[in-house]
Amino acid sequence: MNKNLLLIFTRNPELGKVKTRLAKGVGDKAALEIYKFLVAHTHNITKDLPCAKYVYYSECIHENDIWDRTNYVKKMQSGADLGMRMKKAFQEGFRDGFENIIIIGSDMLDLTPQDLEMAFKSLNDNDYVIGPAADGGYYLLGMNVLNSDLFESKSWGTETVLADTLKDLNSYNLKMLEVKNDVDRLEDIIGIDAFEHFLNNSNESK
Repeated sequence: MNKNLLLIFTRNPELGKVKTRLAKGVGDKAALEIYKFLVAHTHNITKDLPCAKYVYYSECIHENDIWDRTNYVKKMQSGADLGMRMKKAFQEGFRDGFENIIIIGSDMLDLTPQDLEMAFKSLNDNDYVIGPAADGGYYLLGMNVLNSDLFESKSWGTETVLADTLKDLNSYNLKMLEVKNDVDRLEDIIGIDAFEHFLNNSNESK
């Protein structure tokens, strides 16, 4: 059995319910299209990874989408907040017998297959691996033993999440990946070629 498991958290792509902070700058329709673009990117960088993959949906499981059941196990997120939802996903993975588990979202354009391979490799010599986001959060978290502290007493979605998480990991061996840009607001995508046509279409529709 493969000892590595990748958890992918994704939101169901519904108008007005994804990238709401970004939508304030580009509108709901453009925000949805950008999110779909980012989800497709996440699929492309994970589909050939030599590990097990669980996709956790936010609202309901979609059957006819890019997450093919031959390559991804489809599951539902559950819990009162993001921390509890992530904790339950890790618990399930360890209960299923996996040894190294990493979680990512589905909206990171800067993430590559090499980043994910490096993250798994780092867990052979470290207790934890974390990918810090430029906005004060993190885009990747990995571990080989469940640590409930990482999922509790955090102000999810704020710039304090990374700092508070690092405090919890102060006494452990930790591998830090390079800082990457998360896509949450209009300023996060301005000047990036991949998003240019989304911005142009958004301006034309206003």
